[in-house]
Amino acid sequence: MKKIIVAALALFCGFALQAQNNPYEIDDACYRHFANSDLTLGTAEYRAHADSLLDRAQDVGDKKAEVLYYVQELKDITRRLAAVENPTTADNMAVEEAKDMVLRMSEKYDYMQYYYYALEILQNYYYNHGQKSVAMRLAEDAHEYATRKHDEFGVWYTSKYLIALYREREDYITTRTYIRQALEQHERSNDRNIRRQSPCRLYCDLSDTYPVGSDSMYLYIHKAEKSATTRLDSARVRFYLAVEHALKREETEYKALEEQCLGDKAFYRMRVAHPLFFESVDSLMAGEDVDPKMVVDTLVSSRNVKFLANIAEVYGNGRLAFELEKQLVIRLEKNLSKVGLANLEEMNAHLGNTVLSENLLEKERDLARTTTVVFILLAVLLLAILLFLLARMASLRRSKKKDEAMIAKLREANETVRLANEAKTRFVQNMSHEVRTPLNAIVGFSQLLSLPDGAFSNEEKEEFSKHIINNTRMLNMLLDDILNASSMDKGKYKITLEQGEVKAMCEAAISSAEHRLQPGVTMQFKPESEGEYWFRTDPGRVQQILVNFLTNACKHTQQGTITLTTSTMARPGFMTFAVEDTGCGVPADQAEAIFDRFTKLNEYAQGTGLGLSICREIADRMGGRVWLDTSYTGGARFVFEVPIDPTPAA
Repeated sequence: MKKIIVAALALFCGFALQAQNNPYEIDDACYRHFANSDLTLGTAEYRAHADSLLDRAQDVGDKKAEVLYYVQELKDITRRLAAVENPTTADNMAVEEAKDMVLRMSEKYDYMQYYYYALEILQNYYYNHGQKSVAMRLAEDAHEYATRKHDEFGVWYTSKYLIALYREREDYITTRTYIRQALEQHERSNDRNIRRQSPCRLYCDLSDTYPVGSDSMYLYIHKAEKSATTRLDSARVRFYLAVEHALKREETEYKALEEQCLGDKAFYRMRVAHPLFFESVDSLMAGEDVDPKMVVDTLVSSRNVKFLANIAEVYGNGRLAFELEKQLVIRLEKNLSKVGLANLEEMNAHLGNTVLSENLLEKERDLARTTTVVFILLAVLLLAILLFLLARMASLRRSKKKDEAMIAKLREANETVRLANEAKTRFVQNMSHEVRTPLNAIVGFSQLLSLPDGAFSNEEKEEFSKHIINNTRMLNMLLDDILNASSMDKGKYKITLEQGEVKAMCEAAISSAEHRLQPGVTMQFKPESEGEYWFRTDPGRVQQILVNFLTNACKHTQQGTITLTTSTMARPGFMTFAVEDTGCGVPADQAEAIFDRFTKLNEYAQGTGLGLSICREIADRMGGRVWLDTSYTGGARFVFEVPIDPTPAA
C-alpha cells in the first residue's frame, strides 16, 4: 500500500512540475492557449484561443492564467484600436472596461504585477492617440496608489514609466528624481521581481540628465557598464561608451564600438539607435560637414542631437554645434505651440453646460405637461391625486433649481478656464520675447560670420563667436530657470545630502560663470583657509546658488572685481559663502523684493527674474538662507548660509 502511495505522489509531483514548465509558471495547456492568443492579438483568430484559455484556466483552477486572459482582452482591444486615428467614446469606454476587469481580477487573486501592467497598457493607448496629458495623469495616479499601498513592486514599476514620460518631455530634473528613487528601491528591496531586473537602463537614463561631457555623465555610463546583464543592456552601454570616446577624441576605441553597435540587432531595438548618428560623427572626424536640419528631423532623441553638437565643438566645428542647438530650439517652440490643454478643458466644460441645459428644458416641458394634466383631471380626481401631483411639481421645481445652480457653477468654471488660458498666453508671449532676444543675437552674429572672408578681422570674428556662445548659454539658463521653478511648484525638487568639499564647489562655480565677465573685470576666490574642508550637504545645489550669484555679479559689474569668499566663523555651525562685486549695487529698499519671482530691477536686462527666487527656495529646503547684505556699499554683496551638520529634514 505504501509503495502505491509513494508512486502516486511521485506521479502527481511529476505532473505538477510539468504543468509549470513555462515562463509564466501556469498550467502548460493554459500557456499554449495564452501563447496562441498572444500571436493572434488584433485578428479574427484571437477569439477562439482566448476563450480556450479562459475555459482551461477555470477548469483547472489556475487563477494566474485567468488573470492573464483578462490581460489579453485588454491587449487585444488596444491592438485593434491602434490603427484608429480618432477612437470614439464607445471605443474608449470598451478599453476602460477591459482595464477595470484586469484591475479587479489582479486584486482579487493578488497578482498585482498585472495590475500595474494593465495601467501601463492604458497609458500607452492614450499616449499613442495624442492624449499625453491623460497618460501622464494615469501614470502619476498609479505611482501615488502604489506609494500609498506601500507596494514595492508597484512603486518600482510606475517610477520607470514616469521616468520615460518625463525624459521624453526633457524634464531632466524630475526625471533624475524618479531615477534615484527607483535605484534606491532596487538596492534595498528584497522583491525578486525587482532584484532580477538590471538597473543598467536606469544608469544610462541618469547619465542623460547631466550636461554632455560632464564627470557625472561619464560616472553613470560606467556604472551602467558594470550592471549590464542582457544583450540589450550591452548594446545600450556600447552606444554610450562610443559617445564618450568620440567626445574625448579617442577615435580608435570609438570606431570599434561603432562597428559593434551597427552589427548588433539588439541595438536597433533602442530609441537612441539610428545609423545617421554614427554617419554624422564619422563625417565630423573626417572634417566633413553635416546637414543640421536633417539630423534634427531624423534623430528622435534630442539627447543624441546634443551629443552631436558637443562632438562638433570638440572637432572645432562651432558653427554646426550652434546650428544643431538652434534647430533643437525651433523644434521645442513647435512642440510648445501645440499645447491646447486649456482649450480642451474649456470645451469639456461647455459640453457639460449644454447637456445640463437640455436636461433643464426637458424637465420644464415635463412640468408643463404635469400642470396640464392637473387641470384636466381636477374635476375627476380626489384630494389624494391632487396632493400627489402637487408633490410631483414641487420635486421637479427642486430639481430645476439644482440644475440651475449646477449651470452657474459650470459658468464659473468656464470663466476660470478662460482666465487660465489668458495667463498661459501672457506667459508664452513673455517667454517668446525672452527667448527671441538671445536667438536674434545668435542669428545676427552668425550672419556676420557667414559674410565672405575679409569683411571682418579674425579678432572681430572671435568676438562674434563669443557673443554667440554667451547668448546660447543665456538661452539654456532661461529654460533651466523655468524647469527648476516648475519642479519646485510640483514638490518634486529634491535635496540629496552627500559629502562636499568647499574649495571644489567654489572653483566649479567660478569655472561655470567666469565666461560671463565683462571686459576689464576680474573674478577671484578667497577661501577661509588653503586646506580642504568637507561637510555634508548637496554640492550640486550649493554650486547652483553660487553660479547664480556670480552670474548676476558679472551681469551688473562694468569694472573692478568680483570676489567669492567662504567662512565657518561668520555664524558658528554654518558654512557662509559670500559674493561681492564693485558693480551698480541694489537699493536697500529692494533687498527683499529682488527675491520674488519674475522681479527684475532692470526690465531691459536679459533673464526670467526667477534666479534669486529659486536660490532662496533651495536654501530654505537645505535649512539655510540667502540674503542681500545692505551694509556693503562697494556694490552688491549676496550671502548664502548652509548648515554644516544638517538634520534629516534639511
